[in-house]
Amino acid sequence: MFLQSLSLLNYKNFESESFTFDPKINCFVGSNGVGKTNALDAIYHLSFGKSYFNPITSQNIKHGEDFFVIEGVYEKNDRDEKIVVSAKRGQKKIIKRNGKPYEKFSEHIGFLPLVIISPADRDLIIEGSETRRKFMDGVISQGDPEYLQKLIAYNKVLVQRNSLLKYFAANSTFNQDTLDIYNEQLHSFGSVIFEKRTAFLEKFIPIFLKRYQSISNSSEKVNLAYKSQLQEKELLSLLVENITKDKFTQYTNYGIHKDDLYFEIEGHPIKKFGSQGQQKSYLIALKLAQFDFIKAQSKVTPILLLDDIFDKLDEQRVAQLIALVDNENFGQLFISDTHGDRTEEVVKKVHQTYKMFQL
Repeated sequence: MFLQSLSLLNYKNFESESFTFDPKINCFVGSNGVGKTNALDAIYHLSFGKSYFNPITSQNIKHGEDFFVIEGVYEKNDRDEKIVVSAKRGQKKIIKRNGKPYEKFSEHIGFLPLVIISPADRDLIIEGSETRRKFMDGVISQGDPEYLQKLIAYNKVLVQRNSLLKYFAANSTFNQDTLDIYNEQLHSFGSVIFEKRTAFLEKFIPIFLKRYQSISNSSEKVNLAYKSQLQEKELLSLLVENITKDKFTQYTNYGIHKDDLYFEIEGHPIKKFGSQGQQKSYLIALKLAQFDFIKAQSKVTPILLLDDIFDKLDEQRVAQLIALVDNENFGQLFISDTHGDRTEEVVKKVHQTYKMFQL
């Protein structure tokens, strides 16, 4: 699978722009602020129906305009696939595949597998657990539509249960029967999600550890651990036992929405004890493991986006990363960088065709 062409209309800083791509390596180069990352984000948008950097749709429309259109033509399984993502202010976003709109955006997830490596990934280390859950959910969802449906359903019931708890507090009332319905639903959806996350991490962690060793060339020991309240007790029991706390906080304190991933180096949190270089290696290993996992699950080679990669790594590590891409069966690669000469020098060492786009 590869992206043949991309057309942008009123997307972020682009008024009207078209690109025709090389099936292997494509480099967007130019000074800061010209739209290199925005071009990569448009490609991400075609896979996920949203921006990687700003999920608020209206804020991706060019200033002073009322709409944006992103159009991509892919070759997949020896046929052309045309994907169009469009949005108008005040209206719902539309995603079309070969002219036919999707009823649910979730139906599109996984059709065009993609992995992005960006300086923004540092949020996985420094932000709260929600960011790490989103990463985990994103990897699993690309290859498991049922998981995504269960997750959407769980989150919907969670909102309803939290609203009920607030209603109880505001009206000094309580209805066990209604609460039981939400408890059962959360238990049903949450148990499946927990099992799928557990199964995913059993496969994913060894891939990640192997990737870290190949990137870091180091002897330090890293680990990735999954923490869930459901490892101690089933969700229904947790919900029933902790209703007093839930009523007091007016919030559901137990469930898979509290899960987290622990990033560790030598048995300590990498956030506090990892050097910048170790953190960067850790994140890239995570993303390349994501690439490996999705490729194995979907039997389709994901597109790989490397955003501002020299900002993230020194030239030696970049060359090492590009060499990995060259040595292994990677697919199409997109790179953004401020220095065209530097990028071309590294890319030339790879025995693949490439295209440079000066923005």
